[in-house]
Amino acid sequence: MSDIIKVLPDSVANQIAAGEVIQRPASVIKELVENSIDAKATQVQIILKEAGRTLIQVIDNGIGMTDTDARLSFERHSTSKIRKADDLFALHTNGFRGEALASIAAISQIELRTCCRGADLGTHIIISASQCESQEPDVCQSGSNFMVKNIFYNVPARRKFLKSNSVELSNIVKEFEKLALVNPTVEFTLVHNDSVMYKLGSGSFKQRIKSLFSRNLDQQLIPISIDTDLVKIEGFVSKPENVRKRNFLQYLFVNGRFMRHPYFHKAIVASYEQLIPEGTQPNYFLNFTVDPETIDVNIHPTKTEIKFENEQPIWQILSAAVKESLGRFSVAPTIDFDTVGALDMPAYQPLELDNIEAPRLDIDPTYNPFNAERKPATARPSQGGGSYAKSHPAMDWESLYENFESSKLVGLDAAEDEPAPAEEPEQAAIDCGDDGAGDSAVMMQIKGRYIVQPVRSGLMLVDQHRAHVRVLYDRYIKQVSNNSIVSQSVLFPEVLHLSQSQHLIMAELCEEIEKVGFSLSSLSGTDWSVSAIPAGVENVDVKDLLLQVIDSIIEGGDSIASRVFEHIALTVAERAAIPYGKVLNNGEMEALIGDLLRLPQPNYTPAGKTVICMLPLDRIDGMFS
Repeated sequence: MSDIIKVLPDSVANQIAAGEVIQRPASVIKELVENSIDAKATQVQIILKEAGRTLIQVIDNGIGMTDTDARLSFERHSTSKIRKADDLFALHTNGFRGEALASIAAISQIELRTCCRGADLGTHIIISASQCESQEPDVCQSGSNFMVKNIFYNVPARRKFLKSNSVELSNIVKEFEKLALVNPTVEFTLVHNDSVMYKLGSGSFKQRIKSLFSRNLDQQLIPISIDTDLVKIEGFVSKPENVRKRNFLQYLFVNGRFMRHPYFHKAIVASYEQLIPEGTQPNYFLNFTVDPETIDVNIHPTKTEIKFENEQPIWQILSAAVKESLGRFSVAPTIDFDTVGALDMPAYQPLELDNIEAPRLDIDPTYNPFNAERKPATARPSQGGGSYAKSHPAMDWESLYENFESSKLVGLDAAEDEPAPAEEPEQAAIDCGDDGAGDSAVMMQIKGRYIVQPVRSGLMLVDQHRAHVRVLYDRYIKQVSNNSIVSQSVLFPEVLHLSQSQHLIMAELCEEIEKVGFSLSSLSGTDWSVSAIPAGVENVDVKDLLLQVIDSIIEGGDSIASRVFEHIALTVAERAAIPYGKVLNNGEMEALIGDLLRLPQPNYTPAGKTVICMLPLDRIDGMFS
């Protein structure tokens, strides 16, 4: 047997590594900016063209590189951060694997100009698809200037799966926010298509939070600060009255690195138990400082999942710190007993009891309430126009039930002797084949969730919420295709306060959302006004609905250009559909089942969930065999 195991070429190996490290333009920015921070930069400028598809440029004033280091930095596993395996457990830098630049170079064209601090001459290097095309001396500023062009140009399949520019730019903004938050002393500038999106100066952690999100957020946060032998936790959490249903801001950092940690997130949310409404979550911005030897950051390519050695004790410390801050700063309004400056009130004068005259009572000495000749008081008429007792004479309950037991026995005996009724003709069974509407008299609802209807083959069970979602979805799609969507103006326009990343999506989605029946207008900053909504969603939280649409576009697998109507129509249908627990009368059940069975695909929701289940007669017979 011949040998079949071969060593992959560097170009292929680099592309495989790039698939883990570089997923989209935002990944490139994360790696380059982290390198700038590790190089002790105090100013970082990010310049983008077409959401990073055409150009990603990162300029810093860090320590720079020599010509040899510049060339070697693009080789796999070449790094200045560690020297031996033990250094992995004493990391003080963001990067350490030496794979980022090699992965970026494998799927793009790179130009690098870099110069060491104090040097007169730097170097200019050009790399394309991991191949060094040229390197020569160049006069440039101290620091590094990376230009990443045409990302995924040599991997068409990967480039094809990039989303629209607004979605990719939204992901870039989210990554930028994380980097800017954890490095508040670094000046950041973000420019997209020659337009400055962010220009952040150096400042405190709280100032950076206000600069990135909202100045009003300053009044909604309470500080947290605790220092123990295991961990030091500093940052802010939101007051209970400022929690959100959606669009919450939740950031955890450890040793200057962003992390996702569901266990610590649960500790924070649990601290708000019985303080916030169900379905809401608080904002939080927390920095953890621990001994690098007690954490492992090398368990995921993106280095956002981190394992803690003392996870459970830190959980308890975090929970206690949040509860202590909530108890200290979330104080109920107190009563002010200070009378300085109060209105002038007349002085208190004691009552003179001698001058008070008792009221006189008129008493009829001849009144006898037991006198039968006295006319009874007139009864108050009922709301129906007469007395219930007057229209329904008193019943003799004893005579009514005196023969109850004997008549019950006679009734059972008579029922046993009575011949069985003739079998009903087959046509009496409900047939849902043509118009889908059956005999509404035999429909029933179970626990406000399911509708049961007999059919020829057995019993049909329908999930009422999913059925209504299917009906509304098809109706919206048909109305949009026919340009017959009906809008309804709202009395008071709703105002949406969006983040920068959500604002980018809304700007591109605006025209498509309006085709579904909304009327939107952009206000100052990232705020939007909603003045009209589709008919049928009047009782739906419009803000939450539109935020869900935006999130589904960002997190979904499709670009905005494809299936945008489906995203919006499905979200509107799910929020406007009959909720579980709503009791329906026979007419409503009949109308819903009729509309459902007239659709071309009634069995499943647009998301693929089951709407109709059948319980065949043979299975029912088997239950009684």
